[in-house]
Amino acid sequence: MPSPWPQAVAGLLALAIAMGIGRFAFTPVLPMMLQEGSLTISGGGLLASANYLGYLIGALSALAVRIRADRAIRGGLLAIGLTTLAMSLPLGFGAWLLLRLLAGIASAWVLISVSAWCFDALAGYRRPFLNSMVFAGVGTGIAMAGLLCIVLISNDARPSQAWGLLGALAMAVTALVWKIFTPPAELPAAIPSAPGSHARWSAQSVRLICCYGVFGFGYIIPATFLPVMAKRALQDSTLFGWSWPVFGLAAALSTLAVAPLLRRLGNRRLWRACQYVMAAGVALPALWPHAVAVFAAAMCVGGTFMVITLVAMQEAKQVAGARATKLMAAMTSAFAAGQIAGPLTVGSGSFSIALLFAAAMLALSAFLLRVDGAR
Repeated sequence: MPSPWPQAVAGLLALAIAMGIGRFAFTPVLPMMLQEGSLTISGGGLLASANYLGYLIGALSALAVRIRADRAIRGGLLAIGLTTLAMSLPLGFGAWLLLRLLAGIASAWVLISVSAWCFDALAGYRRPFLNSMVFAGVGTGIAMAGLLCIVLISNDARPSQAWGLLGALAMAVTALVWKIFTPPAELPAAIPSAPGSHARWSAQSVRLICCYGVFGFGYIIPATFLPVMAKRALQDSTLFGWSWPVFGLAAALSTLAVAPLLRRLGNRRLWRACQYVMAAGVALPALWPHAVAVFAAAMCVGGTFMVITLVAMQEAKQVAGARATKLMAAMTSAFAAGQIAGPLTVGSGSFSIALLFAAAMLALSAFLLRVDGAR
């Protein structure tokens, strides 16, 4: 059997681009755009929601359109690179909305397709760490984009330069992994799905879809505005930029370190525990408007959101078996629908009420995951 490392590294890099740049590059670039005066907080919320609407469209289209996973990954990564590069051009707000919408569509396709492709490609190796490594790509991409923006801010760079560099990086990584994503027929055989795991929309499936949707709503406000909150709390100190790399680093390290907890608790219990931690992290800046609270939120939310994504996708695979891609797409659709509303609740620039409501929703969803017993 060939080595699994090329597939695992390719999955990591693909998710780093899809999520770290296609989805979340806007977060560390937003303070630069606000400082330049090319965008307001409410305008930033609209751009964020356009990306999340695209993510919803992408997830819904993945339910309806049959396309090979390797082709979806390649096409999605290419689209992310091109739309990110285009953000560096002197275009109007309407064009920015369209570009972020398209990047969101592509990001959803890549996340769903990489999840399905890597679970199948790596299942035959029976090494859970490989799946954790793939999903650590999201935090890696977030940290990478955040660090790049710190360097650019310290050198008084413009937002257009940040978009251009991030787009060039996305294109370079796409070229690097292009040949690794092979058609499914060329992959090692996966472990057969458990008998009876192919039920389509069972009560278990519906519960996963609903709870994953609440997760999308709950985490998105800090995931969109964390550097802005940090900048306010630190009174414009340049240290605010480190909030986003902290978020990404927490996401990457927690995903890599989660295997022992996963073996002990199982997917559902670990999901529930992480969501309680996330709820506390989301509420903290609203209850204590201090820089320490913002960085603690970065660690709590960053340290749980990719663990939840990993265990939720694994739970979907366990519940739906061979039809897991459809369930993953439905869950991602609910997630995207939940997160579209999040940035719109911050139109006035005040975060406290939105943060507290999001925290309450996360806690309630975590409780509902316990109903009927949890694996």
